[in-house]
Amino acid sequence: MSKPIEAVLIGAGNRGYTAYGPYALEYPEQIRFTAVVEPHEGRRQRFAQAHTIPAERQFSSWEELYGRGQIAEALVNCTLDRMHLESTLPALALGYDVLLEKPMVPTLEGNVRLVQAAERQGRLLMICHVLRYTAFFSAIHDLITSGRLGRVITVEQRENVASWHMAHSFVRGNWRSSQIESPMILAKCCHDMDLLFWNLGPVRRLSSFGSLLHYRPENAPVGAPGRCTDGCPVADECPWYAPRLYLGDNTGWPVSVISEDSSLEARRHALETGPYGRCVYQCDNNVVDHQTVNLEFESGTTAVLFMHGHSHEEQRTMRYDGTRATLRGKFAYGFGDSLEIHDHLTGSMERIDPLAAYSGHGGGDFGIMSAFVQALRRAPETTSSRAVRLTTARESLESHLMAFAAEEARVEGLIVSMDDFRRRAEEESGL
Repeated sequence: MSKPIEAVLIGAGNRGYTAYGPYALEYPEQIRFTAVVEPHEGRRQRFAQAHTIPAERQFSSWEELYGRGQIAEALVNCTLDRMHLESTLPALALGYDVLLEKPMVPTLEGNVRLVQAAERQGRLLMICHVLRYTAFFSAIHDLITSGRLGRVITVEQRENVASWHMAHSFVRGNWRSSQIESPMILAKCCHDMDLLFWNLGPVRRLSSFGSLLHYRPENAPVGAPGRCTDGCPVADECPWYAPRLYLGDNTGWPVSVISEDSSLEARRHALETGPYGRCVYQCDNNVVDHQTVNLEFESGTTAVLFMHGHSHEEQRTMRYDGTRATLRGKFAYGFGDSLEIHDHLTGSMERIDPLAAYSGHGGGDFGIMSAFVQALRRAPETTSSRAVRLTTARESLESHLMAFAAEEARVEGLIVSMDDFRRRAEEESGL
């Protein structure tokens, strides 16, 4: 058996520590983390202890890491979106093969630069489009490509973001502003764009509509203070009242994000001083809370992508209508997933049960790590291997181009030609 791949982790926060780090602990014969980069001392030490990383391989900045040259074969980058470009370009130049958290970069030009750099230097750059690596979405892809549905005519894809998740990540949290991180259609729906591209091929043109309707100052209840902890008069009626969301028995995600210390006292202090205790109507957020994207594919298939932050539960739902059958699905991250095929000839309905999920994102977190390991080992592709699911950075770029085109269409009121948009993106990269 070959030796395990040695890898560096940059960013030991939620995704690095809880999503990808555990794969190395579960499969130490495949990959092991031998260095960690994390500016937050507590997170750095936590990850180092879990993976037995010596002090001399614990770094507080990627500049410090890169100053040592290449010290491992691979690098997993879980920094925030706005840090991806400057933290990944040097890694590719040094010779690292990289697994990069999605979205790639919060700017159009930066995404193209990153892909061009990987291609120019002959490095593997994989993007964490983890949903491709779930049993659920793999089953949908296989049903479409098998011809079971006939020719796919129209698609409805819905990204239903639970109201608590919208408030946590896109109103109070890191992805609340397109000036800080990515537009919401990119941050949340580059997965959906990637799945549509994977299943249906390139888009010919698109349009988009959406806005921020609800989480605005003018919608704040009368007398509501800037923080929930300052005596809100509608605390019992507000679904987003922070103490109710963060001071209960649950200390896992998303509660774990607000404080390294999970004690009740520490969490209460975080709400009193940090971003997650703010009134949802009085934050510095500007990303949309609802958006639709209308897509026409080169095949002639049409699709509508709905994204909104007002769902009763966190789920993706989809409907593919073909000439022979209709597929209806609900993806709830491994909790109540369902797939149905409704046959047009017989009128029968068949339920399909995807395999159980053993990691986050319905099994996708471990799935992408397994695929990354196979790619690094140059494993042969077989029908039973996840290697058939591998995607290049160039393929992953397409979903990002679709998202940026949708945002341009929404803001400018345009119908965007994707051929023109792709050409313009490459030209404006300056390389």
